[in-house]
Amino acid sequence: MSESRPPLPPFTAETAAQKARMAEDAWNSRDPARVALAYTIDS
Repeated sequence: MSESRPPLPPFTAETAAQKARMAEDAWNSRDPARVALAYTIDS
């Protein structure tokens, strides 16, 4: 099982936006290793 990273459910609007920003930042880094860490098979 993969390691959990905050923010964790249940989400508030603020923490949901934070999680989305974290995923966007990883994607926009254009670093494949960093992008791969932001996503899991079940996400």
